[in-house]
This record gives sequence, C-alpha cells and structure tokens, in this order.
Amino acid sequence: MEYSQFFTIYRQWRTGLYLKRQVLLIIIFIYMPDIIIGQARYSIPEEMPEGSVVGNIAKDLGLEITRLVSGKARIVTKGSRQYVELNRDKGILMVKERIDREELCKQTVPCSFSFEVIIENPIQLYRVTVEVRDINDNAPVFPRENVHLEISENAASGTRFSVESAVDLDVGVNGVQNYALKMTDHFKLEIQSKPDGRKFVEMILQNQLDREKQEDFTMLLIASDGGDPQKSGTVRIHVTVLDINDNAPVCERALYNVEILENSPVGTVITTIKAHDADKGSYGHVSYLFAHASAETSDLFEINAENGEIRLLGKLDYENEKKYEIHVKAKDQGGFADTCNVILEIIDENDNSPTIQLMSFSNTVPENAPPGSTIAVINVEDADAGKNGLVQCSINQDIPFKIESSLSDYYTLVTDGVLDREYVPEYNITILAMDQGVPKRRSNKTVTVKVSDINDNSPSFPHSEYQAVIVENNSPGVSVFTVKANDADSALNARLTYFLSDSDVGGTPVSLLVSVNPDSGVIQALRSYDYEQMKWFKFNVTARDGGSPPLSSEVPVTVIIQDQNDNAPQILYPIQSGGSLVAEMVPRAADVGYLVTKVVAVDVDSGQNAWLSYKLQKATDRALFEVGAQNGEIRTARQVTDKDPVKQKLTVVVEDNGQPSRSATVNVNVAVADSFPEVLSEFTDFTHEKEKNENLTFYLVLALAAVSFLFICCLVVIISVKIYRWRQSRLFCQSNLPVIPYYPPHYADAGGAGTLQRMYNYEVCMTTDSRKSDCKFARPSNVLLMDQSCTETIQRAMKDKLSLENSPDEQKPPSNDWRLPPNQRPGPSGAVAHPEGAPAVTGTGPWPNPPTEAEQLQALMAAANEVSEATATLGPRYNAQYVPDYRQNVYIPGSTATLTTNPQQPPQQALPPPQALPPADAPKAAQTPASKKKSAKKDKK
Repeated sequence: MEYSQFFTIYRQWRTGLYLKRQVLLIIIFIYMPDIIIGQARYSIPEEMPEGSVVGNIAKDLGLEITRLVSGKARIVTKGSRQYVELNRDKGILMVKERIDREELCKQTVPCSFSFEVIIENPIQLYRVTVEVRDINDNAPVFPRENVHLEISENAASGTRFSVESAVDLDVGVNGVQNYALKMTDHFKLEIQSKPDGRKFVEMILQNQLDREKQEDFTMLLIASDGGDPQKSGTVRIHVTVLDINDNAPVCERALYNVEILENSPVGTVITTIKAHDADKGSYGHVSYLFAHASAETSDLFEINAENGEIRLLGKLDYENEKKYEIHVKAKDQGGFADTCNVILEIIDENDNSPTIQLMSFSNTVPENAPPGSTIAVINVEDADAGKNGLVQCSINQDIPFKIESSLSDYYTLVTDGVLDREYVPEYNITILAMDQGVPKRRSNKTVTVKVSDINDNSPSFPHSEYQAVIVENNSPGVSVFTVKANDADSALNARLTYFLSDSDVGGTPVSLLVSVNPDSGVIQALRSYDYEQMKWFKFNVTARDGGSPPLSSEVPVTVIIQDQNDNAPQILYPIQSGGSLVAEMVPRAADVGYLVTKVVAVDVDSGQNAWLSYKLQKATDRALFEVGAQNGEIRTARQVTDKDPVKQKLTVVVEDNGQPSRSATVNVNVAVADSFPEVLSEFTDFTHEKEKNENLTFYLVLALAAVSFLFICCLVVIISVKIYRWRQSRLFCQSNLPVIPYYPPHYADAGGAGTLQRMYNYEVCMTTDSRKSDCKFARPSNVLLMDQSCTETIQRAMKDKLSLENSPDEQKPPSNDWRLPPNQRPGPSGAVAHPEGAPAVTGTGPWPNPPTEAEQLQALMAAANEVSEATATLGPRYNAQYVPDYRQNVYIPGSTATLTTNPQQPPQQALPPPQALPPADAPKAAQTPASKKKSAKKDKK
C-alpha cells in the first residue's frame, strides 16, 4: 500500500472519529451543563515498556498545561490496576506497567480499557479509552505433546479422526492459521472453522491400514500462526492399528445446550451424555471422557466414564465466565469413538450489590451557595447483567440536595434549595443505589456535608427591655446587671462586643454613671447613687458581632435606684431654738383629749423608710399627756388639775420604719396655766439643758478662754449700761415731748401687727436675746417664747410699775398732753396730726394703735394659711394627714375665743370693741405670788 493511500485512509478515520466525538460532546453538554465532558481514544501495542508515551492528552482534549496543574488533574480507574499514568507537567499519558493483552482481554477483540481524567475547580470529567493491539508474542500450543490413536485395521477410507486443536493466545492473524501433517502417507488434514473463528482439525484416512504391514507409526502435526515472525507448535501422534471393530459408538445428540444458575451448589448434575454401540462384548462397551478439555474446565466439571453424567465440581461465576463449551468423547473398546458438544450457559443471579464510589467530593458548602452547586461526582456500578445490573441512585428526602444522572454510571450531587447554617449546620446525605433484580439488592454510602457560616444574623437579646435594681449608697465598681445577647452565627461572626450608646441622663453623660464590660456584658456602677437625687435612669446597650460587615442591635436598660434608710426624720415643728425656750400653754380647765400641740416631722426617704411613728420618751408626768403614734398630736390623757405643776417637759421620739430605723428627738415645753403672768413667774427658774455628751476636755479648755472673755465683756457691758442710762435720763429730762412710761427695750409684738393695748402688755411678751438671733413666733397660737433675761426684764418692769402706783407723788402721770384719743393714735389703725414743733412720728413707730380683735384674727388666719400652703409643698413622701391644722385650737391671749377651720363661721368677738375699752390707764397686772406678797405688805401699811 502506498503511503499516500494510507494517509488518506487514516485521515478519513480520524475525521469520522472527530465527528463522533463532537456529537458525544454535544449530548454531554445538553444533559450535564455543570461539568465539561470530553473523550479521547488511543491505540497502543501490548508489551510496551514502562514510561512509553501513550499520547498528548492536553493537546487532544484542548487543555492548557496550567489547567491540568491548577485543577489537580488525576486518573481514576474502575479496577485495581492502573496501566497508564498522567504527567501533569507535560500533559502526556505514559505507560505505568506492563500491558498483556492476553491477560487483559483473553480472546476478546478488540481489546481496550478505559479510565477517567478528573479536573477540579470547576469539576471536569473526561473519558479516555486505550485500545491494546495484539502482537505475536505467543506461539501455538497443543494441549498435549503426544497423542495416542488406536485405529482398526479395517477402518474405511475417509474415516475422520479428530485431533486436539492448538491454542494460540494471540488473536487475529497472530492466532493459529495453518496446520500441517508430516511423516505419513495414510492421512490427510482437513481444517474446519467454527463460528467463533477457531479452527477445528480432523485427520481423514486416505488408505486403508494393514496391521500386518505396519502395526503402529508416528506422525507430526504442526500448527503455525500468521504473525511476523511466524511461530508454530507441534504434537506427536502415535497410531496403533487394532483389530477389526465393525461398529463405532454413536451419541444420541451431537449438541447439548444446558443452562445452569451461577450459584448452583457443588455436585449438581449438569447433564448426561448418552452414546450407543451396536457391537457386543468389549467392542460394545462405551466409556465417556472429556475431549480437548482445558485446565479451567477440568477444575469445574467432571464426567462419569460409565454413565456419562457431567457434574459440577466448583463454583460458577457469571461475572467471570458466561458460557462454557465441553467436548465429550464416547468410545468403545475397539477404538471407535464419537464426539458430542455440550454448550453450558451460565444464568446470572442477582448476587452482587451495587458499588458506590466518590470520584470527587467537597465536604463544606457556604450557606449562601446558589441552587445547583455541585457537591460531589459519584460512580455507581453493578457487576450483574440485565435487570440485575440496572441501578437506580437516590438520596434521602427532605434535604436541600438532589442527585442527577450525568454519564452512564455517573451521578452528580447538587444543591436544591436555600441553605441556612443556623437552622441545619450539617447534613448527613445517604446515597442509596438499588438494582432491579429479584430480590433487589442495594447499597448505601453516607457523606457529611457541613454548611459554612456567613454573617447573616444580627445579635438578639432575649428581652426587649431590661430593668436592674440597685440599692443607693452603693460602692463604685459594683456589678449592677448583666446583659447577654445571642448570635445564631458561629466563630467570629458570633463573637459579641458590648458598649454603651451615647446618651445623657439629666445632663450627665451615661458613661460617667455606668460602664459595660465589652466581653461579658457586665454593667458596673461608676459612682455611688443617691436615691434622693435620682430615682432611676435609662440608657441603651449595643451588642455588635465580629462579622464583616458587622451587625449590631441594642436594648434599653433601666436602672432603678432602691431607697436605703440613710436619712433620719427631720422635725419641722416645734422649732428647737438654741437660746430660747418654746412652751405650749395648756389651761387648767382642759379636758381629756385636749390638743396641746402637734409634732410635725418628715423623712426624705421613701416607702417604709418614710413611714414615721411618734412616741413619748420622757415626760414630767407621763400620765398627763399622750402622743398619737401616727399623727404626732400631743393631747391630754386625763383631766388637768390644780395639782399639776406648771412646768411640763416632754421628749418625743420620731422613728421611721427602715431597717435599721433612724430617729429624731424633740423637746416640747408645756406650761399648765390659765394666764401668762402665772407662766412667767414659774418659768423664771426654767434653765436650758446642756448637752451631757460634750467632751469634758473641750469644755475645760473653752471655760478657761470664756472666763477671761466674759470678765472683759462684763466690764464693758456695765460701763455701757451706766452711760446709756445716764444719757436716757438726760434725754427725757431735757426733751419737750410728752413723758412716755418706760417699757422694756426688748419688747416685741407677738402678732407682728403692732403693739398690743396696755391691758395686754404683761400677758403677751416676746423678747430677743442680745447674744443670739431674734426669735419670732412661727405661727399664731398659744405659744410663749422667752428666755431668762426676758422674764427678769418683765418682772423688773412690773415692780417699777407697782412702786409708781403705790407712791403718793406719782399717782398721776406728769402731764396729760401725751395721752391721745383712741382714734387718733399713730399706728396701723389710724393716724394723728403732729403737734407744731414736735418731731415727726411715723405710723409704724414703737407705740402704734393697738389692733382690733378682727385685725388679730385676720393676721392669725393668714399665718395659718401660709403654713398650710407650705406643708403642701413638702413632696410626695410627706403625708399631709400628719400636718397639724394650725387654724385649730388657736388661743388669743387675753381672749376666750378660739379660731376654727370653718371659713363660713364668723370670728367670735372675744374682745370688746375699742370704744368699750377702759381709759388708757395702765391696768393692774395679774397677781403673781410675788405681787401678792407686795400687795399684802402695802395693805398692812
């Protein structure tokens, strides 16, 4: 053949192969769009040395060398042996181990093996088929080196004698092609071809044998193949001429077709061969044996020489061999024989389960992977045939995955839904392969696919709002509360950091009040809280995860400050003066339950800490007074008698209901008397109590300094008084003004509306101590405010007045010009014209017109209303029910009227109108024990 002709044929073959390959690729792309599929086919001779190049796979598949390297291209074979290997750096296929075509395919033509080339990222699958061409590496071989034939001498010409054929493992032209018979004149060869291509050799007798001439002889049978170089094999045939045997055995059937299950037990009778011989005696006895039996056949089957039963010796395997052909020879004792063939077909049983092999697998998939993402490439095979080898592949239900068929015996596992790691972090996917045999056989393989996390969940707090309670006066740095958020993500996406949102609480940044631990969420107080200043405050805590981008959420936190009993009750009334004595006056005619006064106290705490109770701690006469436990009202517990002492001192303790409780103590001085002069006479000896718990050392040191200071002060005061009196006497003597009676310089009005009438001058008196601040009445009531200096001054004035009245020279005032009519006196009730030449006298001078009783009532009611309004502003913690009504039981000195809270009841006219008053002469003072003694002396005189 010319080279050009060969090239033309080769090009046509390649073109046809290329078209087939393109059609196959189009079909693959239609049914499997996610994976690029291609095929390549190579043809190599067997017995190539290791390292020989099979072909350039990169060029034939149209791939770059870098793609093979980056995609980690590799070869995957179905069997246990790998004949070729891939060189990724050069893109070529090389022989890895010796390839023996006869071992690989036996007599199958053509002989080839296939494997797959897999490339990842993305996954690409290519199928490569390598055809192994036969070479003449095997010579024809006869089963035995020597064959013995016994031929009767009367064998007719044309009698056929079968000879075992030679076996050549090669195929095609390299197999057995010719036979030749040498060293004989009696036989010729006839070669017959079988349907499977093998040749069957028979010797035909040409000339009748004559045992007398030649009893035996040897022939040489040569079998040769058609290879280059040609190879051959020989067998020696020894012929023994027998005596005459007129009849040969004849088989009942020339061909026996038998079917048997592949898993039939050992000893099963496959079939029975029957042959008949018309001769009698030894020539008519037929025996059976295998003719041309291979070693494999001899190991699997046996035949009974007497009855022709063929039994099973070994285990049949359909997957290894599907059909056996057995030649049985029936011969008699005279040397005649007949040959029959037994075709044994193996029936497949479903004895093989499908096999599952992961060709490529990714065990992690991101939760935002789109549907259709490839997870694995799976190869499923079944060694059985027919329905027994037809496999269906599936996976478990209710998971977002599905399995799709790609190539024959190949499946792909892809996503089929939305993945959520927070809902299902991983999936156990069971791949189930089941054939269609009876009964069905199945196999499964479980793979675990983990869903990798993305930051798609914000931190969440279990509650929409938190409240924390902390007791006031806490230590800075104490833990207030702990906020804890949850994040459904994992790893860094779930690592939370806590911080405060920027806000102000009453103008103060929240960062100065509390702090939050960024890791644990523990909220700590940065300073000590005071319930009285701040009841609660509110701020926001933000939780942020560590994802990219980070997600956050915030929650409001309200810190409620709980009150602590850290404030003692405060006494609002009575006011404790440092230098003066406050006394409440009780008439001796007071009945049981008479309201003496009311202790008013408040507590700036709240709740139980502000619930106040009152109790009498000490009293001059504990049986005379009682204190309301809830309202603090001091009332008489029994009828007041004349035997009760005037001076009564009560000590009232006010306690709150806190734990531990706090208390305050107030001293209440009560005067039991019907008139103020009686009170004044008894209170002259009333001295101030000194605190007993003073430091003795401090008083000793202070006493040394005070003695020196008082000595100097006394000298200065004495000199000043002498000079002042001398100047006053000179002033009154030289003045042209009317002579005004002398009154104490400390005299002040109890009502604040001007000087009372002279008839009240000795009954209502309030003085201020020169060493201390002025003392005034907090409310109009039957209260006396006095000190020792005041009582001494009033007594001295009373003595002077009595002496003036008893003196015969001073029975009348020096002049009546100073007396003014009642309606023309200066003061708030009227005005008067000034005499000519006299200095101006204002309406608010020291001697105003005495107020009327209506004016006194109006002033007292206004003061009571002011106190009531003041108590209404004490706040929510002050119970208004405990505030005394200062408009009740208001005593007006010198009057029998008492103010009431009924605004519609007109005030009682306790005093006569100004017109009914007696002349403006000084009334006699109420008799005190001292004055009684003086008057008695004057009467005696």
